[in-house]
Amino acid sequence: MALLAFTGNRFLADETLRDTLRARGLEPRALPRVGGEEVTAEALRPHLSPGLFGDGGVIVDFEGIKPDKALLELLAAAAVTVAVLDEAPPATRLKVYEKSGEVVASPAPARPGDVTGWVVQRAKKTRLPLEREAAAYLAEVFGPDLAGIAGELNKLALLDGPLDRATVQRVVGREPPGDSFAMLGAATAGRPGEAVTQLRRLLASGEDPFKLMGAVVWQYSLVARCVALLQEEGRVTEAAAAQRLGVKPFPAKKALEVARRLNEARMRAHLARILDADLHMKRGLDPATVLERLIVQLSV
Repeated sequence: MALLAFTGNRFLADETLRDTLRARGLEPRALPRVGGEEVTAEALRPHLSPGLFGDGGVIVDFEGIKPDKALLELLAAAAVTVAVLDEAPPATRLKVYEKSGEVVASPAPARPGDVTGWVVQRAKKTRLPLEREAAAYLAEVFGPDLAGIAGELNKLALLDGPLDRATVQRVVGREPPGDSFAMLGAATAGRPGEAVTQLRRLLASGEDPFKLMGAVVWQYSLVARCVALLQEEGRVTEAAAAQRLGVKPFPAKKALEVARRLNEARMRAHLARILDADLHMKRGLDPATVLERLIVQLSV
């Protein structure tokens, strides 16, 4: 009857799949769901014909599967509704879906701000009195894990009253992950406590100290080049910096934010401190202690 392909973020695509089937009079929990090694022509054929008590349907999950053309043609010719969950199909498979049925895309929120907006809208949809700062906290803690956020919203629905950041943080009980750009930004702004907090969060989340040092070196190389650009040209846009540095807009933006607080003399002093710290780590000193001392020095 119909081939429906649901693509994009897995959590959103699965939700959309279930909502779409219900709108068509089909209960997703009552339909067979085939995935993994069971996605074969032999296993699917019994589900592709109408049953005695209605048209029926089947849900096919392509996670980890590369279906061949014959299988796709079999699904497209089915006499029942076939709902395919396929997060990121290649162009050739997407063309088959578009030719044989309908594609319903559910793209994931791309940036942290987009995740916050998604949380706000989901809370409004369920009439959950969640404040925007609390939504931002959930976006910081869970990042792109929308299923994790949805689970926490379900728990928060059991509470009464407005849900501010402090309340949500107490219930969820998780620290936001560290951010290396935020760490350097706080350091160059003279906020060593905030910078060290970011560093400790990064280390606590399992980040390797030597990789963190590599990130500091890379980010400060961008900052140094941004300092030079600002001295040469006076004003530099984020787009121009990204093009000149050969990086994506986000790291260029963050490097510019740090560079605007520095001059050449301070930049040279910071680079010397980074070099010393790198040598100390390679000579066997405790890497976490060396990094923490470096971050404090960069705050001076």
